[in-house]
Amino acid sequence: MSATTASDTARPLRAFEDVPGPRRLPVLGNALLLEPDRLHQQLEAWCDEFGPMFRLQVGSRRLLAVGDHQVIATVLRDRPDGFRRTARLEDIWSDMGMPKGLFIVNGDTWKRQRRMVMAGFDPAHVRRYFPKLQGVAQRLVQRWRVADEIDLQADLMRYTVDTIAGLAFGAEVNTLQSDGDVIQKHLDKIFPALFHRAIKPFSIGHRLPTKANRELTESVKQVNLAVAGFVQQARARMQANPALREKPTNLLEAMIAAADEPGSGMDDEQVAGNVLIMLLAGEDTTANTIAWMLHLLWRNPATLARAVAEVRSVMGNSPVPSFEQIAQLDYIEACAHETMRLKPVATSIPQQALRDTPVGDVLVPKGVMVFPVMRRDCLNNDLVPRAAAFEPERWLAGASDGDAALSAQSVKRVSMPFGAGPRICPGRYLALMEMKMAMAVLLSHFDIADITTPDGREARELLAFTMQPVGLRMRLRARA
Repeated sequence: MSATTASDTARPLRAFEDVPGPRRLPVLGNALLLEPDRLHQQLEAWCDEFGPMFRLQVGSRRLLAVGDHQVIATVLRDRPDGFRRTARLEDIWSDMGMPKGLFIVNGDTWKRQRRMVMAGFDPAHVRRYFPKLQGVAQRLVQRWRVADEIDLQADLMRYTVDTIAGLAFGAEVNTLQSDGDVIQKHLDKIFPALFHRAIKPFSIGHRLPTKANRELTESVKQVNLAVAGFVQQARARMQANPALREKPTNLLEAMIAAADEPGSGMDDEQVAGNVLIMLLAGEDTTANTIAWMLHLLWRNPATLARAVAEVRSVMGNSPVPSFEQIAQLDYIEACAHETMRLKPVATSIPQQALRDTPVGDVLVPKGVMVFPVMRRDCLNNDLVPRAAAFEPERWLAGASDGDAALSAQSVKRVSMPFGAGPRICPGRYLALMEMKMAMAVLLSHFDIADITTPDGREARELLAFTMQPVGLRMRLRARA
């Protein structure tokens, strides 16, 4: 399979060296041009200047940036055989001293881990863990009832860490009711460090005995200790109660049971790698998406009013939504999808070519990195009418647009916040449930009095592996 679309087959292929792009310097290439905090915006601007495919070089690494959603989807579907996570990412992860999980590994290891992880994310299992999610949501309400002003992302990251720890690992990590030393202060250092090392042309600075490097080393140590503790606790429970192998009470128990199957090829280190990935990805991506959703809703009062009306109609006087009520929050789910279209926290999913292969109309040599620019087509008015507008209605079943008859299914083809193909995010079902739960308890228990940014304008986008809003603060009024 090659990363071409039907429209590309009749066109002659361009050589990679003939693709345009920003001017490069000897040795460094484009490294000095890159601004890590806003790299996603730079790539989108270069798409406008050079076209949907352009060439970059960072040190010795050659990159092809791709902003065409059809080509991106074809590349992502050509995994794991045609493309892989970059070797550099895997090397940096190992160098930082962390066990490898599904997000990092490739080839046969990925195939084995995928089976194990998907066993844990089965919707029937997630439903069994649902009461844990309800308990964390109730703690979030209690925290917000006594708060004068809320640091939105910090509190949402507490919510997502508590959710993942309880729902996925069966561990009571109650950061929502603690202002002391919490695990996310260590988690928050890992993804930004990984990102900054990955885009630098040379990797030497992380070996210097700086304060930041010492803090990162300590954070990795603390997180690894916590992860090992989760695995040991789960194994102890399963040894004491063998029935948990057939009916696991959390995702970790389900993964261990799958790993222990004869011929699985899995061990506790690989289980631990996936526990770590769930903590990192589950905290950062979900919390930032909820924060972006609240920011967009606040700036669109009519949309917020409709979201509030749906939540209060579905929930009635329930203090926390049931599994069935969560399933009825169609408009809230549409708000989540529209948020992820406009503010995708994963702005790129870099891939490395495993062979010489066509990507669109470019022949990409083996080893070149393909850098998808995920949001570019999501903001294209020719593909998404009024693309800059926050209109969750376009995601509802049967929705269409009068200008272009753009159905919800069409929007889904352009927006790929969870990726596409065999390596699509296995936690997407759980992530949407977390988002809907947080929005449900917020809008049922409170009226939003204000959501502010440091300068009173649109929230600034900051890229630190994931794309996050800067400095959102929220004030609430409790309902009777």
